[in-house]
Amino acid sequence: MRRRRVLLFLARVAVVTSALAATAFSGGYRLNLTPSEPLGLWRIEKLQRPVAIGDLVFLCPPPAAVFAEAWRRGYLRRGLCAGGFAPLIKTVAALPGQHVDITDHVLIDGRPVPSSLVWGRDGEGRVLLPDPGGVVPPHHLFIHSPFASSYDSRYFGPVPDSGLLGLARPVFTFEL
Repeated sequence: MRRRRVLLFLARVAVVTSALAATAFSGGYRLNLTPSEPLGLWRIEKLQRPVAIGDLVFLCPPPAAVFAEAWRRGYLRRGLCAGGFAPLIKTVAALPGQHVDITDHVLIDGRPVPSSLVWGRDGEGRVLLPDPGGVVPPHHLFIHSPFASSYDSRYFGPVPDSGLLGLARPVFTFEL
């Protein structure tokens, strides 16, 4: 009898937890478990204006080979974006028409991007190839994170703005 009550209690807790998670998800809340931005609970806020440089955004990466490889290496998490990836939280660093130079760091329209050192190898010693740079094409964004080991447009180039979900707003976050 006691075991049955415990099982019923656990089943109720699981149902309530699932309902809360589904409600939070449908309300635009997401957990960030990657170090590119502070860990914790974030909210996707609908963008009511054109995206701008400096906007911190949620963006779905396109289902491309470079992102499949990034997932295999552990740079990306699984999620509900096309290709099965979780959305990225990154800062918009360049818009269509801007020129990006990538050497040992990133320059946008000739100005250096802070915290944009380009690494030749990841934390496990695997080769990282930088994007060649160039002009950001129409309907694309060059995204960046100041986190030193961030996997961002330095390595995969501009991404389609069709994957833009909205602004990233911290709700309850903490930094390690």
